[in-house]
Amino acid sequence: MATCDMSRSGDRGLTVWLTGLPGSGKTTSADYLLHDLEDAGVFSASLDGDALRVGVSADLGFSDADRDENVRRAGEVALLLASQGAVVVVSLVSPRRAAREAVRDRHLEQSITFLEVYVAAPLEVCEARDPKSLYRRAREGSLKHMTGVDDPYEPPLRPDLVLATDTAPPAETGSTLATAVRAIIRSA
Repeated sequence: MATCDMSRSGDRGLTVWLTGLPGSGKTTSADYLLHDLEDAGVFSASLDGDALRVGVSADLGFSDADRDENVRRAGEVALLLASQGAVVVVSLVSPRRAAREAVRDRHLEQSITFLEVYVAAPLEVCEARDPKSLYRRAREGSLKHMTGVDDPYEPPLRPDLVLATDTAPPAETGSTLATAVRAIIRSA
C-alpha cells in the first residue's frame, strides 16, 4: 500500500468541499474519503455540517446571511487546518454559490488547493433517502427553511468533480473521490 505523507513540515494541505442537497450523500462520500486517507497515512480532518451547527455555528439560524456565515466559518476553519498540512474534508450543504466562491477565493489567496465536489442527486432521490426525516418534516410544515423545499440550492457551475450518487453506488463514488484527491496529493 502506498503512503502519501502530507504531514511533513512546510507541506500545504488542501480542502475538499463536498456540497449538495441534504441526503445527497455528502457525509457518506466524506467518510469514504477519510477512511481512504487514514489507510494511506495522510493527515486529514473532517468538518461536517451537522457538527458545525451544534458547535462553531450554534448561534446561527437559516437566513441567507446566517447560511453564508456558516459557510464562511467552515471555510476559515478548513483554511487554518489546510495551512497546517491537513487534507480537510468539508461536508456541508452550503446552498449559495457566492458563499462557496468566497471560500474558494480565500483558499486561493493563501495558495491552498480547494477542490469543490458537487454531490449530485435529484431532489426526489434525496427525499426518498431522507436519513434524518428532514424532508418529511419540511413537507409537513414543521421544519422551515429546508434547502431544496422552501429554500433554494444553487449547484456549482464549474465544480472540480461531480459525484452522481443517484446512479452510482457509494463505493464507486467514494473511490472516484479518493482517486481524485490522491492525484492532487501526489502532484503537490
